[in-house]
Amino acid sequence: MAKKIEKTNAARLLDRAKIAYELVPYEVDENNLAATHVAEQLGEPIERVYKTLVLRGDRTGHFVCIVQGDREVDLKAAAKVSGNKSAEMIPMKELLPTTGYIRGGCTAIGMKKRFPTFIDTTATAFDYIYVSAGVRGLQLKLNPTDLIAFVGAQVADIESVAELE
Repeated sequence: MAKKIEKTNAARLLDRAKIAYELVPYEVDENNLAATHVAEQLGEPIERVYKTLVLRGDRTGHFVCIVQGDREVDLKAAAKVSGNKSAEMIPMKELLPTTGYIRGGCTAIGMKKRFPTFIDTTATAFDYIYVSAGVRGLQLKLNPTDLIAFVGAQVADIESVAELE
């Protein structure tokens, strides 16, 4: 018998809004929280797995960027679309107190506070994408248009190709 998947707060919020989604579990590797690992576990192309990043702008404070798993957020572009002169990723230790989520389990759905949210234009090319369900080891598979509408995200070019290490 399959193990019952516990619904996360993000999933309950989507239920309440009557938004279709699928909860998809994956094996967590504490030493590799990268989206590329998640994509491999899901058996999906990395282009469909999105990560949620929290930034701080010099004028507006915190905001959220959702970008493809193998990409980086373009800080200049993110600052511009969010009405800032500059922006930077928040320190890891601030993630949980700011959002209610931990690294590898951060989602724009159901954060402690609603922050301005920006999703890269690439997401609109797909009929479904994956984002964290709010815990490590669980992804939400949903239509990007539904996600954009639910979190009030603005679609913008905010990605840059990650530099390979």
